[in-house]
Amino acid sequence: MSIIRVLSKAYPEPKSELNFSNEYELLVAVVLSAQCTDKKVNEVTPILFSKYPTPESLSKAKISSIESIIRPINYYKTKSKNLLGLGKMLYFDFNGKVPRSADQIRRLPGVGQKTANVVLGELGAAKTFPVDTHVFRVSKRLGFATAKTREKVEEELKERFDRRLWRKLHHWLILHGRRICKAQKPLCSECKLAKFCPSYPIG
Repeated sequence: MSIIRVLSKAYPEPKSELNFSNEYELLVAVVLSAQCTDKKVNEVTPILFSKYPTPESLSKAKISSIESIIRPINYYKTKSKNLLGLGKMLYFDFNGKVPRSADQIRRLPGVGQKTANVVLGELGAAKTFPVDTHVFRVSKRLGFATAKTREKVEEELKERFDRRLWRKLHHWLILHGRRICKAQKPLCSECKLAKFCPSYPIG
């Protein structure tokens, strides 16, 4: 498909823009990234991980301490409670390890379908196609999907594309959504996909 070739050239090494060094840090960063930019998450996680480098240390944290660190993050009070609960569950129920099954990981506080898909996909534990706001918007503009919910769009994308493409395409759509196909003012004049895009021009 021409669109896939263009995306692969535009973003040759697609990967998460969250900073993490292990599975625990990945999980925490993804939980924090809900309705928040990766850039903002990356500003607070170095402090958070230096103080709470393991699920055990996080399980013993004071809620006020977590709140003071992640205050710049959207919904920091709710996310602080989730992180404390997540640390406790990882430490006491999962021996300090991030679970590798969808059913188990979604038991963790603050972990829904999208978060579970992102973590399991990044860990290589499952073939997933997480649909965030960028994937949802860009896939519909490109005509890859037509559904009105993220869950249904995920189903459409999985049916349309080979499993081997899911992880890369997930990142390609996110990167393209952030750089070019923006929500309010898409840069259609700069878009290398314009000639293939059924939504061109937007606005």
